[in-house]
Amino acid sequence: MAFGISKAMVIPLLVLNFCLYFIAAALAGSILNRNLDANIGADGNNVPIGNVVTPVFIPVTLIACMVGLASCLAGLHHIRTWRMESLAAAAATALIAWLLTLLAMGLAAKEIHTRYGRSKRMKTVEAFMIITALTELLYLLSLYAGKVTREGYATTPANPKYGTPAATAV
Repeated sequence: MAFGISKAMVIPLLVLNFCLYFIAAALAGSILNRNLDANIGADGNNVPIGNVVTPVFIPVTLIACMVGLASCLAGLHHIRTWRMESLAAAAATALIAWLLTLLAMGLAAKEIHTRYGRSKRMKTVEAFMIITALTELLYLLSLYAGKVTREGYATTPANPKYGTPAATAV
């Protein structure tokens, strides 16, 4: 128990990431819908939310949130099986989700830097993406720390030829 990584540490991070990604996706979808309605004139207001960074920030945020939700589902499968084989899928999707979240976080920082035209929803999505980048990193590190320590994972088969083409031909 070098790091003390167990299911009890991974599950809260997984639930927190799922909630953050879900709320950020819902808010970003709402902003995208409002901007699309404003651009075609369906909304009486005709003023889109955001500034010049918004047309890039919102789609990237939606993509990052969907990949993050997929990462949470892969993590849920890993929690259920808790084996080294499922760890590979959970860690890979978590890494991709974290990288996309970092991209969205960078665009959120640019959106904050540009300042003008930001609504409360936009500020909330920006804050959620910055917070989610940190929590996704913590989740990713907890997965990799469990891999290093092999804490609680089922042992690998004793037969070294297990699963190789030579073993299946025999």
